[in-house]
Amino acid sequence: MNSNNIKMEEKNLEALAKDLLDIKKEYEQMGGEKYIEAQHHAGKLTARERIDYLLDEGTFKEMGILAHHQNSHPTMQGKYTPADGVIAGRGLINGRQVCIVAHDYTVLAGAIGKTSETKVSRVREWSLRNRIPMIWLVDSAGVRVQESIGSLFAGNGRQFFDQVKMSGVVPLICAMMGPGIAGTAYLPALADFVPMVKKTSYMALGGPHLVKTIVGEDVDDQSLGGSKVHTQESGVADIEVKDDYECLDTIKKYLSFFPSHSGEQPPIYDVDVNEKIARSEKIYEIVSTSPKKVYNMYDVISELVDDGDYLPMKPKWAKNMVTAFGKIGGIPVGIVGNQPMHLGGAIDGDAADKAARFINICDSFNIPLVFLQDVPGFIVGSKVEKAGIIRHGAKMLHAVAEATVPKFTVILRKAYGAGYFVMNGKAFEPDLIVAWPTAEISVMGAEGAASILYHKQIRNSEDPKEALADYANQFRELIDVKIAASNMLIDDVIDPAETKLELYYALISSTNKQVERPHKKNSVRPV
Repeated sequence: MNSNNIKMEEKNLEALAKDLLDIKKEYEQMGGEKYIEAQHHAGKLTARERIDYLLDEGTFKEMGILAHHQNSHPTMQGKYTPADGVIAGRGLINGRQVCIVAHDYTVLAGAIGKTSETKVSRVREWSLRNRIPMIWLVDSAGVRVQESIGSLFAGNGRQFFDQVKMSGVVPLICAMMGPGIAGTAYLPALADFVPMVKKTSYMALGGPHLVKTIVGEDVDDQSLGGSKVHTQESGVADIEVKDDYECLDTIKKYLSFFPSHSGEQPPIYDVDVNEKIARSEKIYEIVSTSPKKVYNMYDVISELVDDGDYLPMKPKWAKNMVTAFGKIGGIPVGIVGNQPMHLGGAIDGDAADKAARFINICDSFNIPLVFLQDVPGFIVGSKVEKAGIIRHGAKMLHAVAEATVPKFTVILRKAYGAGYFVMNGKAFEPDLIVAWPTAEISVMGAEGAASILYHKQIRNSEDPKEALADYANQFRELIDVKIAASNMLIDDVIDPAETKLELYYALISSTNKQVERPHKKNSVRPV
């Protein structure tokens, strides 16, 4: 049905309203049953089904359902594009306002046309003006080539400019639930949180056909840019989920840690503090007193957050660094920890990038930071130097120094060298810095110091291995954490079982934190 078929002059207002409703109901059918069935056969929900599942029941207020392409290109003649392939509007998630855009793959593979982009720009405007989170559900073949070929393309790209303006003001969530090709691949790159659905989603600057044409590489969509690529190798995406339902549930969970905008504090949840903030003697069993024995930092985090429930960020990328959201006594926190199970917890370029980005997001939205230190330092050697370890490490240094949210540091075992600095050491103004009895703070470990300062004596000894151990034991006495405590370089040495309690009281005492910094237009961040 076409709006031109409505004979306005012969109908009263009620009849006109009925005709309008009929048109909207027709457009709600999206691309038609054939394409809806294909979407389901591919294991995907439709755009409207996704919105219905994500938002509180009955709260979606759609905008622009009557949108339709207006292009006169011969290849677009007769093309039916209800809502112009994008479902957009506002609604509630757990009672809180959000703006949402969902690409409709049943209409020209969700490709973005001029009209649909005009619609989406209106939703971005609502999000920024009203300070409410922005959500994209991406399932799109990219820009609609028929409408973008030629010099008029010069007017494209505003969506990325707008997204940068929105960054740090409202949470930006971009869920990859299907393809995201060319321009739509930059939506997740500029977003704060990017979940990807396993097997059905992929993103790339050029799809397999274009890659074959331009560079001659024969590659399928998953090998090119599937969830495994972007959650394990590139680090563009944050988390891999099994299906659309888990993806949408993860969005809800992510938002539960965040305020609606940067001018608000995160929501605080009403919990029984006496129940949630209890001693955890299980920690005694998790972490060995030997600095050489590994453990899983996620097990420690489980003991520190309410109900052992946390949301890891980029858990399959840069595994030697742990970043996660959780709640302590109902208060949302961001957690940064070293992971002894991977590279011994040493920091490389990807780990530094991962932590820096996470810290920046938490700082933007007033989420307190908890640092769990067990770090032997940065990885050294010609390979990492050529890969830019210095500039990558500088990103993390910059992020930690620039963060003004409450920052708390717990030193579990190793705190060596520049690793101690970037994990919110004393010089970076932590609001609390405490250590366990197993902590060792030094420019390097005892063995490293002994091998440098006594290398000749060790080399010339009858038993170099035994000599190294003897010299190392001398240094180990110097790095005893009680020396740092006696010089007031840390606030306390605590019972590990009391860690959650210490963090909770630090959190509630830092709610009114204020930091004065020199006025400047912007920091010059390392790249």
